[in-house]
Amino acid sequence: MTFAVRPPCIADAPEIAELHVSTWREAYSHLLPDTFFSEEYVAGRHKMWEHVLSHPTDGVVVRVAESEGKIIGFAWVGPGTRREGEEPPRVRQLYAIYVAATHYGSGAAQALLDQALGDSGAMLWVAKENPRATAFYLRNGFHFDGTEQIDSSAPAMTAARMVR
Repeated sequence: MTFAVRPPCIADAPEIAELHVSTWREAYSHLLPDTFFSEEYVAGRHKMWEHVLSHPTDGVVVRVAESEGKIIGFAWVGPGTRREGEEPPRVRQLYAIYVAATHYGSGAAQALLDQALGDSGAMLWVAKENPRATAFYLRNGFHFDGTEQIDSSAPAMTAARMVR
């Protein structure tokens, strides 16, 4: 299966939002309550992606992978976020990278990471309960730095910070 990676346009926001929701369902449904993917949650993803794509910000990079006219994955990189009382361990952060399960193994995730972040140092948060994502990040030079957090909206998921 072939795909192309490109910068998104504002018109892509609804499709990216729906992919964001569907990839979370694929990856985390077993860890989240049935009520997590409410209409409010889905609407929030739509609003978020509309804002991200319509308000370009210095240092923010978004790329989408597209196959047969359909967005199959995305990567989102920006400035490192700080936790209360500390500086971020890296200047850049991979906020999100997701590929539809039907395209696992296609190379889309690697192409997205390469085009959005390259080889630069960065930080990210990964669900500890997601061994596929963890293995991908380890192959790409990231390592756990020992910092973890739990999101109050998803208390069954522990996020671990990785850096390179």
